[in-house]
Amino acid sequence: MNDLMIPEYPRRCDLDLMTRHILHPRFQQLPGGISEFTFANLYLFRKAHRYQIAMLPKEVLLLAGADGGKSFFMLPFGLPDEKQLQQLFAEFTVLKCVSEAQAGMLPEMGYRIIEDRDNYDYLYRRQDLAELTGGKFHKKRNLIKAFVSNYSYEGRPLLEEYKGDAFQVLETWRQGRDDPGDYFAAKEALEKTEELQLCGGIYYVDGQPVAYSLGEELMLGRSFAIHFEKAIGEYKGLWQFVNQAFASILPEKYDFINREQDLGDEGLRHAKLSYKPVGFIKKFRAVAGKSSG
Repeated sequence: MNDLMIPEYPRRCDLDLMTRHILHPRFQQLPGGISEFTFANLYLFRKAHRYQIAMLPKEVLLLAGADGGKSFFMLPFGLPDEKQLQQLFAEFTVLKCVSEAQAGMLPEMGYRIIEDRDNYDYLYRRQDLAELTGGKFHKKRNLIKAFVSNYSYEGRPLLEEYKGDAFQVLETWRQGRDDPGDYFAAKEALEKTEELQLCGGIYYVDGQPVAYSLGEELMLGRSFAIHFEKAIGEYKGLWQFVNQAFASILPEKYDFINREQDLGDEGLRHAKLSYKPVGFIKKFRAVAGKSSG
């Protein structure tokens, strides 16, 4: 399965497209639905998090990285033996994107578990976002009604012929920000939609591109993760319209839409909660040392 392209730990290599044929099928078989654990997501943020990969015994994949100079590792396909795990914690300090299943096992092995609420993925029923029925979505429906009444709009699948329009949205979005945010990852995602098997929709007002969504399936095909969503212009109800419009064109095979994390941003958290998630894909961090509790 490795095809000798992924070195055995402690050697590591950068994550690149050459390893996609090995890793993508494995990530597709993950049932947990953690949004970070797709090949496309890891590849697009490989520079931001300085990702590297290695193979542990029994083909357990190691993902190593660093944020702000602090190293971390991730184990999307399960835990290695205890001796190997001790070695990893000695080198990388913290294990990120710990699943609920892993969080249940690690304390017994002497590790402390910390909830990572800022990185919980928000999970919604696709049908809820597509239909917005009931009193809890009354304000959303009113905003969409205002948008539909006030503007001449159109939505299209984000095909190759409309990529230039999506780039225009992204560049305008970037010009309106003090920091780049996820601009570089979003730009590469548009450049490599085919190679990474991403799909999305693009939206126009008066013939001008104003928004797009881009993502992929995960959770064994039960969920669709929206990795990127950009919108520009002061159009009342645009965000609500795009949210519903994209949910309504997704195939019915998707039970859920994963709208990823809020990163601790209070405004973003309020917005995501306002759509009434049915649950969260919970994530944890693990560090050496048992909890004092």
